[in-house]
Amino acid sequence: MKNSFRILAVVVLMAVLSVGTAWAGNDNRRGTAGATELLINPWARSAGWGSVSVANVRGLDAFYSNIAGIAFINKIEVAYTNTMYLGGKSGIRSAAGINSFGLAVRLFDRGVVAATVTAYGFGNIDKTTEESPEAGSNGTFSPSFMNINVAYAHSFTKSIHGGVVLKLVTEQTADISGTGFAVDAGIQYVTGENDQLKFGMSLKNWGPSMSLKGTGLSRTIVNEAGNDMTVEFRQASMELPTCLNIGMSYDFLIPAADQRITLAASFTSNAFLKDNYTVGLEYSLFNIMQLRCGYVFQTDIFNSAKRTTANTGLCAGASVDIPLTKKKADGSTRPTLALEYAYRAASPLKGSHSIGATFRF
Repeated sequence: MKNSFRILAVVVLMAVLSVGTAWAGNDNRRGTAGATELLINPWARSAGWGSVSVANVRGLDAFYSNIAGIAFINKIEVAYTNTMYLGGKSGIRSAAGINSFGLAVRLFDRGVVAATVTAYGFGNIDKTTEESPEAGSNGTFSPSFMNINVAYAHSFTKSIHGGVVLKLVTEQTADISGTGFAVDAGIQYVTGENDQLKFGMSLKNWGPSMSLKGTGLSRTIVNEAGNDMTVEFRQASMELPTCLNIGMSYDFLIPAADQRITLAASFTSNAFLKDNYTVGLEYSLFNIMQLRCGYVFQTDIFNSAKRTTANTGLCAGASVDIPLTKKKADGSTRPTLALEYAYRAASPLKGSHSIGATFRF
């Protein structure tokens, strides 16, 4: 019990520090962070209700919402999700395609180790220069972003679960690259006669600034004497998009047909973006089919002239957990295959679609 209180104290301290960082920001700093792809949820199940599941997320989806959630994995979990972000290949040329793969294994009685890889592809983007600003006359380039995450989560008691993630962030084109490092930490508290009430808190993307380097930051000019000179431009370092998530959820259990209705809410304090307030609702039937929806609100989201995000707030999704074996006599967990889908509305760009599959053993 003493260790549990120590863990809680550490997480609360980290939360206080992160809130201080977030409040230290101002309107002039918004949009100046680097590696903002870290703020895109690549997992279909949690994205389907706006990533509101800070308190009750379970499985590899927890890598985005709250890493403490992987502590509930039974034995082994493998997941893959493909996201067509803001229209994908059928939308604007620069829209992103996101692929995420994850693996989690319970190595100890109370501990789970997991890793994920998320790759972002942007297709071919037209090059433009000061001398030739017209698109199509200078060829194309294709940025490549990747995040590699390694995590450990631990169940300290039946009610308290925590976890930590180490992140490697890479961004590159043919002649420019950058690398960054970050840490996530989270904790969940479960209570109630049927564990129906849950609280969660997570600190995300906390780490040192990152910067870009490469030959793309230099150019050759001709001086007054007619000699060629190579000039290298200094690139300012970029802070990572640190944020703090606080959430809670409550399960309304209906014994008939093993139905469940979960109401969840969360608050996200962003250091370089407007804060988010999210509400979500999930309905489960027979513990097999789930429907969910959510809304992510931030200041000016209803004003198209002042809105600072392409996402308009509405999210929806569904999933089906298909048992792969017959029900066991002892009632233990069966291997399942989960098929998942999520949609996030956007304007004036097209919405985002995520399709995923998760194996649980």
